[in-house]
Amino acid sequence: MEITLLQQFVQQISPLPQEELERFTANWQPLTVKRKTILTAAGETERYLYFVLEGVQRAFYIGDENKEATIVFTYPPSFSGVADSFLTQSPSLYFLETITASRFLRLPYDEVEAMRKSSPLIQQLLFKATAFALKGALQRHIELQCFSNEEKFKTLLKRSPHILNLVPHKYIASYLGMDATNFSKLLGSVKI
Repeated sequence: MEITLLQQFVQQISPLPQEELERFTANWQPLTVKRKTILTAAGETERYLYFVLEGVQRAFYIGDENKEATIVFTYPPSFSGVADSFLTQSPSLYFLETITASRFLRLPYDEVEAMRKSSPLIQQLLFKATAFALKGALQRHIELQCFSNEEKFKTLLKRSPHILNLVPHKYIASYLGMDATNFSKLLGSVKI
């Protein structure tokens, strides 16, 4: 069942012939963790590509005076992990943490890289997944740089309306680049 969910997700990104799909999904291992578990810490190199089966996670950066900035949320069905660290095999600048108890399938970097090198179709899948992640990151950059707090809030709710029920509001405020007080005001004043 879990592998079937992964296979369905992969087929939406870049359809693979059955043999390649089975090859790509054959060695993923299950992982279950409690809430508030750090999967990858700043300074560590991301060793796994995760597929989220249950739960919510966030990547966050700790800046000056220990101020946290939430970068991204992941939840089912999606890939997760510190993408830039994973792809470059360099130390992460930020943390990946579970917000809730979470279940994953995960695959080590070495196995992903071996499949990428030996299969043009799997290489295409990974390229498309990376391209979609980059597109999302650039769109978020525009939102953070150019949108008002209200526009950021409305855009998030249009893209992911369920997020208010999944994630503590302090993390959503951080993700939107605003303090919790302004977020609370928006929550009370903007029609959803």
